[in-house]
Amino acid sequence: MLRTHSCGELNISNINQEVELSGWVQRSRDLGGMTFVDLRDRYGITQLVFNMETNATLCEQARKLGREYVITVKGVVAERSNKNLKMPTGEIEITVSTIEILNASKLPPFTIEDNTDGGDELRMKYRYLDLRRNPVKKNLELRHQLSMETRNYLNSLKFIEVETPYLIKSTPEGARDFVVPSRMNAGEFYALPQSPQTFKQLLMISGYDRYFQIVRCFRDEDLRADRQPEFTQIDCEMSFVTQEDILNTFEGLTKHLFKAIKGVDIKELPRITYADAMKYYGSDKPDIRFDMKFVELNDVCQHKGFGVFDNAELVVGINAKGCSEYTRKQMDELTDFVKKPQIGATGMIYLRYNTDGSLKSSVDKFFTPEDLKLWAEKFNAQPGDLILVLAGKTEKTQKALCELRLEMGNRMGLRNPDTYAPLWVVDFPLLEWDEDTNRFYAKHHPFTSPKPEDLALLETNLHAVRANAYDMVINGVEVGGGSIRIHNKDLQKRMFSVLGFSDEDAQIQFGFLMNAFEFGAPPHGGIAFGFDRLCSLFGGSESIRDFIAFPKNNAGRDVMIDSPAAISQVQLDELCLKIVKGNS
Repeated sequence: MLRTHSCGELNISNINQEVELSGWVQRSRDLGGMTFVDLRDRYGITQLVFNMETNATLCEQARKLGREYVITVKGVVAERSNKNLKMPTGEIEITVSTIEILNASKLPPFTIEDNTDGGDELRMKYRYLDLRRNPVKKNLELRHQLSMETRNYLNSLKFIEVETPYLIKSTPEGARDFVVPSRMNAGEFYALPQSPQTFKQLLMISGYDRYFQIVRCFRDEDLRADRQPEFTQIDCEMSFVTQEDILNTFEGLTKHLFKAIKGVDIKELPRITYADAMKYYGSDKPDIRFDMKFVELNDVCQHKGFGVFDNAELVVGINAKGCSEYTRKQMDELTDFVKKPQIGATGMIYLRYNTDGSLKSSVDKFFTPEDLKLWAEKFNAQPGDLILVLAGKTEKTQKALCELRLEMGNRMGLRNPDTYAPLWVVDFPLLEWDEDTNRFYAKHHPFTSPKPEDLALLETNLHAVRANAYDMVINGVEVGGGSIRIHNKDLQKRMFSVLGFSDEDAQIQFGFLMNAFEFGAPPHGGIAFGFDRLCSLFGGSESIRDFIAFPKNNAGRDVMIDSPAAISQVQLDELCLKIVKGNS
């Protein structure tokens, strides 16, 4: 090897030792009679020293080194006179005896420093350079550590890791598939998996009662900070289990990861039903690091002559404790916030509970002091509190108030990224109705089992059927979700019927699974964690791109390799494909 040690391991105990180091030139400093070079590799930085008096030729060589040159040096470890105790190697330096340039480097388009001067697109174009920076390196090390701790923990519980196919069959449910044309089967296509769902169920039928896989998945959907067209899941399935077994098992995994990676002890995860999550937080992924629950006001504020409230399906608010002294400018900012198109409210009503005990609202002319007192009592408000109220259609109003609650949490400093508040959300609706297509869709996927006590409702009230499904939420982010699966052919057939599949369509799409159910399918269920989201959560970032070695940008492009890209006419002909007016 071209090194005896890394650039991050030498210390005072290595004084007078002859060593060989290899790496990249981080920076150099020419002080006339002395030249200092910082040599960097994956493990750290070591200072090299060249002395004009003892070896002028070598010193001249060192002065010609540019940033990011790849070099190998030999020398002796010496104690530094000006120690830097902020770095592991800061007590020593290498008095260099020989130097070899392994490869020169062009001047990088941005500085390879912790705080670089490169913008996002530039760093993505030269991602191989960005990966040399410490913050990115630490993110990938965190990702590696998470994967190893996950594997070790699940292995200790007798889970077996099994790889499932990437070239599968397209299905009509869920997000859009990425499709892959088949050269050997003209006019037919594979799809890249959105998840290994059916394969892990087949593994349960095959008798592999504890499966997991850290697996790449693909969805052709619009992108944002926590989405990529290709992403990674911790995918798991278990046989002969109830929902309680799965929650306990993967709550254990979560506690283990927090302890091993962050040194944080997580208590037992609270559980909240989907219905309560929507009622009190307006979201099925509530951030419970702070309280500020919704309070419904229909019974105390309607039929008072204020049309905004009287004509609303829902009047609901939050109590921002200690915020009664907000200025007019701050109140206008909040009103403008809820009126943003992406939030969707038409306005905001407020009630100040002043520190002197008086009550003042933005709709005083419609309500008596006694009415306003009832509002305050509903919120258990105290002098100094500020009540913010929205009204309108139920779902739209809950969504808008959820965003306002999170905004207030940010403004009040209640969303500390170093505080972790995980919980389970359970009892999701099995189905959701779509007004545009006039049909039901599966809330999770078509293989989710209804709760046993709701089976009869499949014949009488589809809107009321609850799923045997659960999500894990941490700090307002859904990091995992799963369900107990249907393992009975007749029930699965009924589910397909509810979702609008004919018997023929169901057989074409999922006949292999239906047939497998006839050969002794055990009760089973599972969960999948968004591995990239877990990495960003543990790393304190909102973007999963920071924890993926080679991510796509917001347009789904890899600007480094310029992908996606056109293919040659020869390839198109082999695949029996034709480009029509810019569309394939």
